[in-house]
Amino acid sequence: MTQTLTHEWARFTPAQRMKRYVALLAVTLVVVWALGSIDVIWEWVWDAPIQLVDLFARMVPPDPTNLPSILEATWQTINIATIATMIAVVLSLPVAYISAQNTTPNVVCLWIGRFILVSSRSVNTIIWALLFVAIFGPGIIAGIIAIMFRSIGFLGKLLGEAIEEIDPAPVEALEACGASRFKVVLYGIVPQVMPAFFAISILRWDINLRESTVLGLVGAGGIGIILQGAIDTFQWQEVSMVLLTILALVIAGEVISSALRKKLL
Repeated sequence: MTQTLTHEWARFTPAQRMKRYVALLAVTLVVVWALGSIDVIWEWVWDAPIQLVDLFARMVPPDPTNLPSILEATWQTINIATIATMIAVVLSLPVAYISAQNTTPNVVCLWIGRFILVSSRSVNTIIWALLFVAIFGPGIIAGIIAIMFRSIGFLGKLLGEAIEEIDPAPVEALEACGASRFKVVLYGIVPQVMPAFFAISILRWDINLRESTVLGLVGAGGIGIILQGAIDTFQWQEVSMVLLTILALVIAGEVISSALRKKLL
């Protein structure tokens, strides 16, 4: 008589399960500690659903009385995003060039370019806007420069990575023929990064369109100014009208950027 041995399959060994339990316990303790350190007023948390329903009731129906001013501010928002993106695209090209390891002239230029990219992306757009409102005063100029400074890091980093990923063969062939550095860039690098250039620029414009809607909250122009004013005066029906306009603007931007990508790429 033969004895049949059965083996129960387990995904993890006992040691692995113990490690997972310890990790889960550690994460739980960290979350509990974090919640305890931020001083949450739980009475407000439990009351939030009631307040949310009450707020939405005040926002219905939207009030179109101030629609002309809202549309004018929306146009300002579009201009802020578009102008800032165009300027940032131009300024990001040399930054991307010196930030790519295969095109930078030397190590010093490489680190200067990387510093510009990191410093631009490390500061949020709202912080840039606060800074430039203090320098230039309230208005769309501060908004344009804030969006531009934020965009340079984004555009320069992605374009720099696209340059680093090019096929080196055309560049080496041009250099072997004695082509100047300008012609090497023009005929060996630019054609290879052009699709990425258009894709990144369109994506950044779409992002800037969204970010420009809140610049007015700190006085940097755009539709956010009307939104902040309506909130401060408790004009909740006008707030809902502004929010619907922002939603329509974002959807329109998504449609336009998608159409541009299909046409250009």
